[in-house]
Amino acid sequence: MRWLAKLVYFKLLGWTVTGNLNFSKDTVKKAVIIALPHTSWHDFYIGLLLRKVTGVKTNFVGKKELFHWPFGYYFRAIGGAALDRTSGQNKVEAIAKLFESKEEFRLTLAPEGTRKKVTEWRTGFYYIAKAANVPIIMFTLDFKNKENHISEPFHPTHDRAADFKFMKAFYQGVEGKKPEYT
Repeated sequence: MRWLAKLVYFKLLGWTVTGNLNFSKDTVKKAVIIALPHTSWHDFYIGLLLRKVTGVKTNFVGKKELFHWPFGYYFRAIGGAALDRTSGQNKVEAIAKLFESKEEFRLTLAPEGTRKKVTEWRTGFYYIAKAANVPIIMFTLDFKNKENHISEPFHPTHDRAADFKFMKAFYQGVEGKKPEYT
């Protein structure tokens, strides 16, 4: 099915993938992957196609209720992991434990936390990467240029402000599907 994903991604949709093309299942088995800008539901299928094109299995978390019949099998098959979102729980620690329990886990998140316009990113992804001691890999959802640009793995430091400045610079000039939300 990889050939079909490549046909759709490259030929039918006209997208390209650039940057860290050596990112494979053998080089980074655990990471937090951040996808920006997240402005449309179209981002989901572009991400799924990119997964197939690069051959890299990625994961996501969703509320545990999504993983019951009839959708549970499908969500797990495409890399989903159930998360108990009961109030009072530390979600960062719960997700960091998912990394501990798996040999391979690349969690994809959208730091904006919504498809609407935001002025600041949510910080959970950063603290998850730090708690799980895994790198952050950035990739763009650039609809203007129809490009997914993938970064080298970035290991968070102890300077959050500098780390966020570095990560935000990676996304300079990138336009989402809805540019008014970028």
